[in-house]
Amino acid sequence: MSRRHPPTRPPRSSAVPADRRAAASPPGRLATLATLAPLTTTLLAGLLLAAAASGAPVPESEQVDIDLRRTTLVVRDIDASLAFYRDALGMQVIYDRPIRTPRDAASDEEADIARRLVFLRANDDYIGIIGLLQYVKPAKPPANQGLEPFTPGSMVLLFNTDDLAGKFEAARKVIGVRVLGEPREIRYPSYDGEGTIPVLVSILTDPDGFVIELNQLLGELR
Repeated sequence: MSRRHPPTRPPRSSAVPADRRAAASPPGRLATLATLAPLTTTLLAGLLLAAAASGAPVPESEQVDIDLRRTTLVVRDIDASLAFYRDALGMQVIYDRPIRTPRDAASDEEADIARRLVFLRANDDYIGIIGLLQYVKPAKPPANQGLEPFTPGSMVLLFNTDDLAGKFEAARKVIGVRVLGEPREIRYPSYDGEGTIPVLVSILTDPDGFVIELNQLLGELR
């Protein structure tokens, strides 16, 4: 069984209903691929959406012995990143500490290597954490991968909210953020194949260029 505290995940905040917490990443991704024909896009969306996980906790009897606890982003300026993830999206900081080498260095000046590490949570303090890591000393130059969004080797972080209009407007105003797709409604085949799932999808990049899908479910996952 995975290491949880307690083993079964506690009830989530009623502010964000569990059945609305899992917007499907593929719809937003497919919405940006203008090179795909509409029919191909719909077929791929249906296949990928069927594989997407719902937001409800897995019953204890079905849990596996691993958790995806955290995704850590190496960033150029943590304060700029906090303006996006904390101030615009509303995530909560749960950890903010210097990490120095050697470990007994009393300050960044005394350290050979100085880093700052921040963790932010949404509605679970154990899984789904975003980490921000900045190399303060010596500073590291940004990677020059030249990856276009939604190409192999790139990454997408998906957030779900019940206030897409407000959070999208706040996010787009953060310095360094780039809008790739304005909010628009897309309908995809439901899990049971008997209807559709309406999703309001928007796509941005954060100040370091990481692709963000900021979505809102407009109906139940069925």
